[in-house]
Amino acid sequence: MGILEVKDVGKRFGGLQALGDVNLSVKENSVHAIIGPNGAGKSTLLNCFVGKLIPDTGSVTFDGQSVLGRTPYEINQMGISRVFQTPEIFGDLSVMENMMIPIFAKRDGAFRLQAIPHMMEEKDIVEAAEKQLVDMNMADKRNMHAAAMSRGDKRRLEIGMCLAQEPRLLLLDEPTAGMARADTNNTIDLLKQIKDERDITIAIIEHDMHVVFSLAERITVLAQGTPLVEDTPDNIKGHPKVREAYLGEAA
Repeated sequence: MGILEVKDVGKRFGGLQALGDVNLSVKENSVHAIIGPNGAGKSTLLNCFVGKLIPDTGSVTFDGQSVLGRTPYEINQMGISRVFQTPEIFGDLSVMENMMIPIFAKRDGAFRLQAIPHMMEEKDIVEAAEKQLVDMNMADKRNMHAAAMSRGDKRRLEIGMCLAQEPRLLLLDEPTAGMARADTNNTIDLLKQIKDERDITIAIIEHDMHVVFSLAERITVLAQGTPLVEDTPDNIKGHPKVREAYLGEAA
């Protein structure tokens, strides 16, 4: 049994069957990729992972506990953090202030911008944020406005903010979308480092196959809301069902 278990999940939006009888098991301390053509149901499935969407049928559990109907704070407290397609950071704040926010919120259960001066006075929050910036190789950018950074650095900051919550499961929704190749490669290296150094499970949705095959240990391929195949990267490459889903070639 995996740390994240999806059983018989189905989800409809009106007449559209977004997911149909999805079964998926993500093993603890692994990197599991979910791939598929546009409209395959990847983002819908990811939203079920964090309780944002409640499926019409089936269950989603993390470490034996249901995630369905949970608030974002409850999801974080369970040990799940999510990186969105577009980096979700506070552009008007400094890199250091951004990094302090999840640390403060994890301790106090909420965050308001008015709390920033108070955070700066909390030695343990400042020290934890400084350490996280060092780990993300961003200490030299601590006073920089987050909005002024490159997309790759914004993504690095967002990943660091997620890790500051000390998650057991990191969900990545197309983390390299819109990046230049150099930033993409840097993100791959960062995720490899995170996997090597931390006790963490990573589930990733990604269109860039270079990213997928560089990181994933298992890959699930979706098409029209239904899993086609789940296997290792070596076995996925050239699989007839994958060729059919991506290229329209007969299996």
